[in-house]
Amino acid sequence: MEKVAEGFKGEKAIVTPYNIRNLQRENNITKQLFVSHIGYYPHAENHFREREKGTNENVFIYCESGCGWVSYKGEKYILTKNQAFILPANEQHAYGADEVNPWSIYWLHFCGEGVAMFSSIIGKTISLEESDKSRYDDRFQLFEEMYQNLEMGYSPENLEYVSFCLMHFLASLKYINQFREIKKVRETDFIQKSISFMKENMENKITLEDIAQHVGYSASHFSALFSERTSYAPMEYYNQLKIQRACSFLQFSDLKIKEIAFRLGYYDQFHFSKAFNKEMEITPKEYRRRYK
Repeated sequence: MEKVAEGFKGEKAIVTPYNIRNLQRENNITKQLFVSHIGYYPHAENHFREREKGTNENVFIYCESGCGWVSYKGEKYILTKNQAFILPANEQHAYGADEVNPWSIYWLHFCGEGVAMFSSIIGKTISLEESDKSRYDDRFQLFEEMYQNLEMGYSPENLEYVSFCLMHFLASLKYINQFREIKKVRETDFIQKSISFMKENMENKITLEDIAQHVGYSASHFSALFSERTSYAPMEYYNQLKIQRACSFLQFSDLKIKEIAFRLGYYDQFHFSKAFNKEMEITPKEYRRRYK
């Protein structure tokens, strides 16, 4: 059984398409560990999940504030601020927010051949005590790196980077003392600038020339460089981002499917549904039913 409240203000989530997960399983880097679902639920009143057969992935929950609980192998664990829990794949479990003081949680589903590397922190409460070197913000930033890179699309480089971030994130929980010693800063470039431009114009009709001009390249030169770096043509990448935005609308808004199609610049609802189904291998209606 799965049920959730109507929605939490400020919530966000990404569910990767099945074809992308197949690519992750085949890639020599990402097959070690990869993210399939990721999100953040603030003040998640009435949040509740119960899975009698578990799920195909390991489920990670990090309580940022408030309180909640996890039920696993006949035991009930209470999670409070700065505590986490990893539920192993294919194991019966349940979890939910406290009725009086509902939790805010960072959560993700992950799997891969290297899950056993972190077996020592799976199936038990992970408590992160406060100190002047706690680096809570850095850990949340690492989570945001995973989310934002997936939000920027599914290029091999993005997926590989997310896998490394996931390893780093889990390592920050397994090797707490080591994590508290080091910081890393990430740089940006024209590819990220062009993707940000795409995201800012998801609901406008932009062309390849518009994107190329924004980053100061000719359309042909930009297209060649973008394809080389991401393995996708710019407009194909742009359309992937549109589908990702559509997923967000379907899950977190009450917009009708035809309204989503119009907002994202599709000719009509049929054109949108065909494009959505091609990318996600599921219809918009079924996606909303499954994840709303």
